Amino acid sequence: MITIYGEGRGFRVVWLLEEMGLPYRLRDVDLLAGVETDAEFLAVNPAGYIPALVDGEATMVESIAIMEYLIARYGPTPLAPAPAEPGFPAYQQFLHLGEAGLMMPMYMTRLSRVIAPEAERNDWTAREGVEIFKSRLALVTRQLARTPYLAGDTFTAADISVAYTLIWVRRCRLFDLAEPELTYIERTTARDGYRRAMAACHATRRWAEQAEAEG
Repeated sequence: MITIYGEGRGFRVVWLLEEMGLPYRLRDVDLLAGVETDAEFLAVNPAGYIPALVDGEATMVESIAIMEYLIARYGPTPLAPAPAEPGFPAYQQFLHLGEAGLMMPMYMTRLSRVIAPEAERNDWTAREGVEIFKSRLALVTRQLARTPYLAGDTFTAADISVAYTLIWVRRCRLFDLAEPELTYIERTTARDGYRRAMAACHATRRWAEQAEAEG
């Protein structure tokens, strides 16, 4: 049985598992409470961050790497174009852009604005994170003007990667997305796989409901 530790970016992995129809177990990890006493989780990832995966003898961390592993191990799947297909280069680019280019700069902005001392919450790091995000988001906007999904006409794991980040940025109120991105979010979150993932991820669902209630 595939076990996923933690939600957060682990939502990407759960969404992929639901789209692929693979059985799994989601094991909660409470980072806010601290993981110092969570011996089971620390044995999987002693660095103490989520998500993590255990699948038989395989143990992995990093959401995009886990997604690539699942696709390679349990594919082929329409969620990943074959290397010879025209959409493969865009698929590879946006699969990784979702985390490396879009999430990481805004994650640092979020940390600055929430955790840093009051006087430092709009520091250079917070502002630069937004600027980096804006520049990378232009790649998404350009692609969505060409095709409904990031690798072409078909939904792929690259859309899970990027859509998760856009949803996260919107819920955190870090950036006002434009109509093309908002429509893209509506299109991707209308999928049954997304809805099943939300049903499975209780903490993510509670956060989404709270964010929606706060407007």
